[in-house]
Amino acid sequence: MTAEKNRETVNDIVYLLSCSVNGTPVDRERAGKMDLSALYEMADRHLLTGITAMALESAGIRDEAFTQAKGKAVRKVAAMDLDRVAFQARLEEAGIWYMPLKGAVLKDLYPRMGMRQMSDNDILIDGTRMDDAGTILESMGFACDHRSSVHTVYNRPPVSSFELHRRLFGEAEDRRMCDSYRTVKARLIPDEGKRCGFHFSDEDFYVYMVAHEYKHYKSTGTGLRSLLDTYVYCQKKGGILDWQYIGEETEKLGIDAFERQNRSLSAHLFGGQTLSDGEREQMEYILFSGTYGTEGNKARNHIRRRGRLGYLFERIFLPYESMAGSYPILKKLPFLLPFFWPVRIVSALIAKPKKVFFQLGAAFRP
Repeated sequence: MTAEKNRETVNDIVYLLSCSVNGTPVDRERAGKMDLSALYEMADRHLLTGITAMALESAGIRDEAFTQAKGKAVRKVAAMDLDRVAFQARLEEAGIWYMPLKGAVLKDLYPRMGMRQMSDNDILIDGTRMDDAGTILESMGFACDHRSSVHTVYNRPPVSSFELHRRLFGEAEDRRMCDSYRTVKARLIPDEGKRCGFHFSDEDFYVYMVAHEYKHYKSTGTGLRSLLDTYVYCQKKGGILDWQYIGEETEKLGIDAFERQNRSLSAHLFGGQTLSDGEREQMEYILFSGTYGTEGNKARNHIRRRGRLGYLFERIFLPYESMAGSYPILKKLPFLLPFFWPVRIVSALIAKPKKVFFQLGAAFRP
């Protein structure tokens, strides 16, 4: 895609997203001239096919790829809602405290079901009861797919997935955020009518949302969906939020400048205003990141902070916390850590050779 074509597609998708979340009618003539193939490619990369399809349909434009993607998005959200309700009921029975995170909350702020697509059900639970929660999911037909020091992923084909968080940030990700959220339970608010369900205050939800986005932004990058989340949340809640408290909390985490810049960019972008030079630069980084960022961004950002040798060392010798998440035996036998570094490398070479060679190449690429 040429640079000119890319800019045209960016303008088209931002326009459609803006119409969708602002309740503005889509111009049929303008929509009729859009390159649907290029539009779908970009929407899919940023996990925005559902909301884009709905905007196009409101202008009388139906495309098979978009129609299927919208149907899949709606079905997935519905299925994951049912699974989350069932799982939370089981957690209540077992006396395990929990709190839904991210998309499970944000999706209800969008105008229509399926506009805010979800990859999985993110839930923070009592870290001392992870095994019990996993047993519940396994009894519901889910299988463990991945473990880390921060979360464990459970999948059940064809569409449902849970990401159980024992904590919100790991030390390997960001020590300051890890320390700040280590005792997060103390700041949670009990759900009405629930024994074990909790939620953030509106302000604390927003601060966590920004902190989580910043974690991705400084590592692999973050996509258009995150910007849209920020815009929708601020449109729905901005007038009642305690912005002084938010400023104090984001300053403690060292993300106050990022929060202001991100909020300004999202407001200007989806509010139809002209972007500043700095916002255009940030926007370009976001556009080429996709929903969850790219390995290229991750490599470049790590090399910028650590240097090439530091990046290589960091990728080969993962810290104990991260390794113990992948290899639980290390929790009982931590002295085996040096033996599991080569085990991890061999496993990665077998399972994800392209990713390994890309990371190695990044350390020597000009």
